[in-house]
Amino acid sequence: MILVMPLLGIEETDRFWNGAFDIFIQLGAILAVAMYFWGRLWRLTLHPAGKPWHEHIMVKLFVAFLPAAVIGLLAANFIETKLKNPLIVSCALVGGGIAILVIEGVIRHPKIKDAASISLTCALLIGLAQCLAMIPGTSRSGATIMGALLLGLTAAAAAEFSFFLAIPTMFAAGVYSLLKHIEEIEPAQLLTLGIGFVVAFVVAWAVVAAFMRFIQSHRFTSFAIYRIILGGIVLVLILSRSHA
Repeated sequence: MILVMPLLGIEETDRFWNGAFDIFIQLGAILAVAMYFWGRLWRLTLHPAGKPWHEHIMVKLFVAFLPAAVIGLLAANFIETKLKNPLIVSCALVGGGIAILVIEGVIRHPKIKDAASISLTCALLIGLAQCLAMIPGTSRSGATIMGALLLGLTAAAAAEFSFFLAIPTMFAAGVYSLLKHIEEIEPAQLLTLGIGFVVAFVVAWAVVAAFMRFIQSHRFTSFAIYRIILGGIVLVLILSRSHA
């Protein structure tokens, strides 16, 4: 969004597009994620198989959610005013791509095949990894999946827990930001918000479904290469303009 909006002629100071709209459409995306995983989450929630309370999936998600909730509230203004720019995004893209390649080279034999079976400590560490996504250009799912892989989860289990965690995290962030910018929304812009919400829902559903199939038999190398190439192109453009 930060990279594309200037290409569409949207100014950084436009509080509707760069505040309300880009947050509101994330609610559409997270609704798609919630509906896609609804059956699995419903079963895990209602049938914890006699496990103690601290083994319940909702407790683990709450523990994983806490770091982003606390740090997000404390750093929200700093992130919005200081970090949301193409230079930060491009550096994060390249850095994230390199990190994916390194992590994939380190992990060998993941042992945790069920996202619901991770420990509370593991959930907390994945939640801390999620905080890296507060840096614009850092993929939330990428940060949590890579963190989970380092903790011994298989790619499928890591992706599943990452998307589970996205539901409370993105919903909370979306509602918080929407309430923060609600006065900037005019009645005439409600249709625009609605269209963005629906498109985000449809695209997110399709992408999550395709991604969950993809990781069953593929590594994350292609995502790393994509990030490095895109970030490199943006960096070159930024540097060329600064020397023009």
